[in-house]
Amino acid sequence: MDYILTNEFCWWESAEPRGEMLSDVEKYQRVVRWSTDARGRNPNAFDKVTEWLLDDSVWSGEQLSENEQILMQGLLGRFREQNARLREYLCALPAGLVNPAVFPALDRFDGELSGNTRNGRLQNAVPALFSDFSLMKDRSFRKQIAGGKNGPTGTDTVDFYGYINTLKDCDAAVQWTLFMPGTVENMQNGFKMESFEYRKMPAMRFIGRDENGLSPTEREKLFRTLDAMDDYRSGFDYDVLLMHHYGLGVDVGPWHGFWGRFMKADTPVPEGFLFFDFEPYHDGKAGPPFLSQFAYALFSGDPETLHRREGYDSDAMYDTVRNTMLGQDVNIPYPDKYWTAEVMLGEDSPYSGAYMFSAAL
Repeated sequence: MDYILTNEFCWWESAEPRGEMLSDVEKYQRVVRWSTDARGRNPNAFDKVTEWLLDDSVWSGEQLSENEQILMQGLLGRFREQNARLREYLCALPAGLVNPAVFPALDRFDGELSGNTRNGRLQNAVPALFSDFSLMKDRSFRKQIAGGKNGPTGTDTVDFYGYINTLKDCDAAVQWTLFMPGTVENMQNGFKMESFEYRKMPAMRFIGRDENGLSPTEREKLFRTLDAMDDYRSGFDYDVLLMHHYGLGVDVGPWHGFWGRFMKADTPVPEGFLFFDFEPYHDGKAGPPFLSQFAYALFSGDPETLHRREGYDSDAMYDTVRNTMLGQDVNIPYPDKYWTAEVMLGEDSPYSGAYMFSAAL
């Protein structure tokens, strides 16, 4: 485990290179480069911590004291030190140079590292870990701390969102706020994000049909039916292609697409149509109703370029909106309430494309 802490994690070290006089811009770019490297290495290192916590052979009574030092001082303590050094380094730079979203991300990470978890499912386990480490002898308790790498494995069900997963998310949030703004700027080649905002809508109902097997004629008939429902307009009255995974992770639940429109809450559903409700608040469950909170972006440029997939996780619009949200430290409710939608603006629009991306604001 000491090897993992020393060699697998990418830690921030604040010492300046010897004999180098760096400008403020160069200093900030040094942090950005570190954050990119850390994003490439740290997720796997956190997963190895999870493996270590779930390995019963190294959690016998005589090893408990040594493991306490490794976890509480070696991992949590070292991250607290790293964050303090990083915060000091960033605070010494001009305010306009540093993405301000990094500071609330550091605050949240420091809170978790001190046992003040914001994960509602761990409100009992994390304080107990800090007050009585002997509880780690109990595998069922240790599983709450460990979480899982990719969800349940075999017959040994592991809570995917354990304490280590929460720390991994916090670590990633700090890194995203540092390198994502530059990534978003550099990726806009052949298109431009003209506007970006967050919207909180009242309760809505999406009404439409599964895009799978839907012919152009059937799609045209679908929207004619919705056009006739003037009394039920939601205020966001565009045709959209709604996409989600029914509240499951992308590696668990397949992608589903639906042509339709957002209507008022409780709008009657025409025969042969389906619906998904969107509510302003989280109901504590995965899947519908989804959240009626989202990022909304308008794009100019070649439509073909906006839908380009090569070099992107999904396509140009999706990646640009997601990366902007990550750079601003805005929570994407993945996977439980995650959804996206491409908006059809119509021929009169001065913009080439528009995109909605679920948010928890």
